[in-house]
Amino acid sequence: MKDIRSLSKEELLEACETLGEKKFRAKQLWEWLWQKSARSFDEMTNLSKDFRAKLAKEFTFHTMTIANSQRSSDGTIKYAFRLNDDHLVEGVLIPTSDRVTACISSQVGCSLSCTFCATGFLKRERNLRADEMYDQVAILREEAQKEYGINLSNIVLMGMGEPLLNYANVMAGMERVNAPDGLGMSPQRITLSTAGIAKMIKKLGDDGARFNLALSLHSANNEQRAKIMPITDTNSIDDLVEALNYFHDKTGTRVTLEYCVINDINDDPLEAEELVAFCQRITCKVNLIEYNPIDLAEFVSSSADKIERFANYLESKKVIVNVRRSRGKDIDAACGQLANKLT
Repeated sequence: MKDIRSLSKEELLEACETLGEKKFRAKQLWEWLWQKSARSFDEMTNLSKDFRAKLAKEFTFHTMTIANSQRSSDGTIKYAFRLNDDHLVEGVLIPTSDRVTACISSQVGCSLSCTFCATGFLKRERNLRADEMYDQVAILREEAQKEYGINLSNIVLMGMGEPLLNYANVMAGMERVNAPDGLGMSPQRITLSTAGIAKMIKKLGDDGARFNLALSLHSANNEQRAKIMPITDTNSIDDLVEALNYFHDKTGTRVTLEYCVINDINDDPLEAEELVAFCQRITCKVNLIEYNPIDLAEFVSSSADKIERFANYLESKKVIVNVRRSRGKDIDAACGQLANKLT
């Protein structure tokens, strides 16, 4: 049977007519699927029992469930979501005093093998469907209200997987999150984070992506970056500069550079100089991120003093920089840690 949420509006209308229902039922059904985030036909209480029974006979309704959660002392909550085929992906709620950010995944596992990332040690099983990315947002939106009493304010695609290797599903899922007849969240509150696939960054520009873009850079030196991010071998620093400038020219959106500061890997003065040189070639700001260690690698975060010196140097060269402290240190907060333990 076909998944009901794989149907377009036109296909849903046709399906309703085939089942002997009036056209307006398709609109009601669409609202249940994408505005009210229904997870079963039984929840659709303004549809007749007979119609719901016919829908259940003709269509499947794949949804995800919360398989596990961990709460940090700083309020961060990490979730493992169980998919309909029994795979696991992760999502995180990150609260501050006035907002809550949801971090969601785009793939089951990852193929990029970044050496500092727990997801890099997981085999990429498959891409997530558009409805599965939508479901993560819908569930985390409910959890934000329940846990903090605050509406979900921001979404970051920084969880498991590389979003630009699942381009069509990511774009379709975020369209359902943004749409007035979906969850209605502003695209300016969404950030897509990529390890750096130059041709797909350009495609984002060509397609007029309205959300924010973040590049996981972590080193502006080709040789050093390739040691921790093998994708650098086919997407060099020069390739990324060209792609980011293309994206900015097309969209007018300033890019954020994510830079996990790892002790004795990318935190020396030369790395800082090379990062400044990179920043001078594009329109950007920098987030220096305190590295969250993982069990599968021996990397550790730089000291607070080193990070401060690194940030001060960037600021002295007129680079816009923010220091992001690690959240959820007392739980399996790094991407892939919880899934690795539960798999």
